[in-house]
Amino acid sequence: MGQIKQMIVVEGRDDTKRLREAFGSIDTIETNGSAINEATLEKIKLAQASRGVIVLTDPDFPGEKIRRTISQAVPGVTHAFLPRADAVPDHQGSLGVEHANPEALRAALSHLFTEVPDAEPLITKEDLITAGFIGGAESRKRRERLGELLHIGYANGKQLERRLAQFQIPRTMFAEAVLRINAEEANNG
Repeated sequence: MGQIKQMIVVEGRDDTKRLREAFGSIDTIETNGSAINEATLEKIKLAQASRGVIVLTDPDFPGEKIRRTISQAVPGVTHAFLPRADAVPDHQGSLGVEHANPEALRAALSHLFTEVPDAEPLITKEDLITAGFIGGAESRKRRERLGELLHIGYANGKQLERRLAQFQIPRTMFAEAVLRINAEEANNG
C-alpha cells in the first residue's frame, strides 16, 4: 500500500500514533471524542475539499456516532472500518484503533467505501430478514461476520440496511458473503 494522500479522521492522539507506526508519515484530524465541535467539522470539510478524507473510528457506539456526525456534515466522505476483533485491547479498556496491529490497519485502509447519499438500496430489508441478519436469534453474530466479510464494520439491523445502500454494496457481493456465512455455520454446527 502506497502513501495515503487523504487526511484520516481518528478519535484521538493514540490512534494517530498507531497509524504512524503502521504507515510512517500520515496526516490525521483528531475528533477528541464523540462530541465533535464545529472547528473540527470545518477542518474536515476543508480537508475533504482539498485532499479527501477517510473516516477511521473505533468500532463501537461512540465511534459510530462520530461517523454519523461527520457523514451528515460532510457528505461524500470515505470510510474505512476496523473489525471489532482487531480493536480489542491487550489488557483493559475499550475497543479502539489504537489497539490494532499494523496489518489490521493496512487491511482496513485497503477497503475504502465512499457514501452515495440518498442512494437506492440494492439490498432490501426483506433480503436482510430472509438472510437472517434481522430478527433472528443469531442475527447479531451474522451481522458482525457480514461486516467483516464486506469490510463495512459491524452495524445493527437498521444501520446495516442504510450502510449497504450508502456504499452501494452489489447484490452479488452480498450473496457471496451470505453463502460463506451459511457454509461456516454449517461446518461449525
